[in-house]
Amino acid sequence: MPDTPLTINGITFAPGTRTTVELPAGRLYTHAPMTMPVHVVRGKKSGPRLFISAAIHGDEINGIEIIRRLLKLPALKRMRGTIIAVPIVNIHGVINHSRYLPDRRDLNRSFPGTETGSLAARVANLFMQEIVCQSTHGIDIHTGALHRDNLPQIRANMDDAETDRLARAFDVPVIISSNLRDGSLRESAAEYGIPMLLYEAGEALRFDEVSIRAGVKGIINVMRALEMLPFRSPSKRRSEPVMARSSFWVRAPESGILRAMVSLGSRVKKDTLLGMVADPFGEAEVQVTSSYSGIVIGRTNLPLVNEGDALFHIARFEHVQDVIDKVDEFTEEHAPAPISSPGTESPIT
Repeated sequence: MPDTPLTINGITFAPGTRTTVELPAGRLYTHAPMTMPVHVVRGKKSGPRLFISAAIHGDEINGIEIIRRLLKLPALKRMRGTIIAVPIVNIHGVINHSRYLPDRRDLNRSFPGTETGSLAARVANLFMQEIVCQSTHGIDIHTGALHRDNLPQIRANMDDAETDRLARAFDVPVIISSNLRDGSLRESAAEYGIPMLLYEAGEALRFDEVSIRAGVKGIINVMRALEMLPFRSPSKRRSEPVMARSSFWVRAPESGILRAMVSLGSRVKKDTLLGMVADPFGEAEVQVTSSYSGIVIGRTNLPLVNEGDALFHIARFEHVQDVIDKVDEFTEEHAPAPISSPGTESPIT
């Protein structure tokens, strides 16, 4: 595929060029056209075609900033192969600050889609035909849902050797070996034999600087692993990411007001007190505890909870201390300077 012509929306992209194309994505009921912006960067030499997508869920905006910073990097001038960058897949959702499309369908449960189906099915079909089918590899960027925060993590099919290699190259503290979900972009990409990573970090409708910096650096690491960019020896030996054996959500035992007592990345043991749920008067309190030992990789930020709400996402590992060390090292490495000036968003060149 890398040596075949690349054509998107009828436009053919020559090697050594950068071009933005607008994919027609239907019209609003006001008859105003909607388009999906796609930025194509082609190196002068042939190589892999990597699609990078964000905002499949319209309220998950960290990826938009990650792609913006990635496209500004001088390193791309030395790139082999092609980047197909789509910072906003779910245009309708981003406009409405919503996870969903206007028909309340989840785009990431609508792949591969059809030309004549629902709006979600049509957008999914457009993305598959114009972007995914033109690619050899993919990275899709997500965050936690509304009012939920995720520790930076990669979710991937680790039973596939190439996906496993790229997931480890991305270099985040935690890898979740997760099954392919029906209707997901990952499932449809796998059916086309395209190795794909899902990067999860941060919270919906919020920018998280550590997650953004880690996302940019992780994509660069993957590009180096694919030999799209020259390999650079790390200044220090990287510790291997740790793969979770399983994960589980701790749910609210009662409705009430949550006082969380653990943060993202915290180590917890079985029966560790994670928080308290109380009525508004404090007359009745219920403890929230962990059923297993592990690391907190996701948590709610909303103190108002209903019985059964997901509160803390805990991943289980064989060697928990290895993960703690990795999380601490990772946070220190990607923490922003106290004061930043324009043009210093990323040290990657």
